[in-house]
Amino acid sequence: MRLPTSIGILGGGESGIGAALLAKHRGIACFLSEGQQLGEAHRAELMAAAVDFEEGGHDLERLCAFEVVVKSPGISPALPVVQALKEAGVQIWSDIEWFYRCKPEGARVAAITGSNGKTTTTAWLGHILAQSGANVRVGGNIGTGAGRLLLGEPAAIYVLEVSSYQLEDCPTFKPNVAVLTNITPDHLDRYGTLAKYTDAKFQITAHQSEQDAFLYFAEDPITVAELGRVKARKYPIYSTEPTVKPTIGAYPEQNHFTLIPQPDAAMTIEELALQGKHNTYNALAAGLSARLLQVRSEMVRESLAHFEGLEHRMESVGHVHGIHFINDSKATNVNSTYYALESMKTPVIWILGGVDKGNDYSELFALVEKKVKAVIAMGADVAKIREAFQGRVDIYEEVSSMDAAVRTSYLHATKGETVLLSPCCASFDLFQNYQDRGQQFKKAVRQL
Repeated sequence: MRLPTSIGILGGGESGIGAALLAKHRGIACFLSEGQQLGEAHRAELMAAAVDFEEGGHDLERLCAFEVVVKSPGISPALPVVQALKEAGVQIWSDIEWFYRCKPEGARVAAITGSNGKTTTTAWLGHILAQSGANVRVGGNIGTGAGRLLLGEPAAIYVLEVSSYQLEDCPTFKPNVAVLTNITPDHLDRYGTLAKYTDAKFQITAHQSEQDAFLYFAEDPITVAELGRVKARKYPIYSTEPTVKPTIGAYPEQNHFTLIPQPDAAMTIEELALQGKHNTYNALAAGLSARLLQVRSEMVRESLAHFEGLEHRMESVGHVHGIHFINDSKATNVNSTYYALESMKTPVIWILGGVDKGNDYSELFALVEKKVKAVIAMGADVAKIREAFQGRVDIYEEVSSMDAAVRTSYLHATKGETVLLSPCCASFDLFQNYQDRGQQFKKAVRQL
């Protein structure tokens, strides 16, 4: 696949820095343009690699002279700088597309997207492959940026978490295995409609062929309604036992789980490391993907039974005077928080809030009225939370920091109850990202 002789890079976050370092690694001249100020660490990396860059604005004339610009996913396509590039006829790629064009020939790619569960599924698949001895690297929208994955020794398999933002600009990206965990209303502040968001998610399979695999949640009506656009071989996955068993796919069955990568190659699993209906899907998607990537059944079975889960995803922080504190900072939309609340067995003091992404909180009402004792709201869009939940719980309070949220929750909780941070919103108001939000929560708990 032909590569450009030089590229522009729009945005100096993790994806942009990785794209720039990959260009230098491949001997391709590049220029990075960051509209704000670069972080100190990222600036130092660019200088050490002798990457030409600017910050605090965009040199449109210079950017429009490139054949290709790699755009960071967080930059909205509606921004004037992006519109100017399109009008100039510049090709716009995401860092995932740039990765795909530069990956080693013959290397296989598994890509995971979805409104919920994509991070856990990505990490779990990476865990299975690593345990099997495969030469694998994991990254993308989780941990290591896609560009950085190609800086070291080549791998045989790359496992990527990919967001809808990254998939928007992927004109040739063609993973061998694509997983779509589910589609629920999310990022409507960017897309405007669920249909446009769905279109972005389905870009993961847009260029797949019959030789590729597409794994999907068979109980998600939005996904199922769009299966006509999929050319790859389709593998349905169920979190509850289906009435009609598929010939290929994965599903729970009585006291075990069944994975069928090929009609004559079914395997069963007795135990999963993480509990809950949503984790059943994550586990079966990771396990079936591993089998499709030729990992032995015995290794898949062992790895699915021994996986510790992820930081910031239903992470137990500990108990203080009998009160359990759980960090679910990764829950940035309604559906993620729904799963968290559904799994709660004790009364909940719920901390939420941040930047609203077009949330419809009404689907949480019944669960909140049943399980939540107190709501502690914080962040930029607290008015919408107040309108939704004040009066539906015994206690409703608003705070302006994580430290205050934890202390207030602690005051309202009693022994045997749970304080749950499951924000239901993006983090870019009071925090750098969801990791920073989770770390601040854990720090505040330790200081009680």
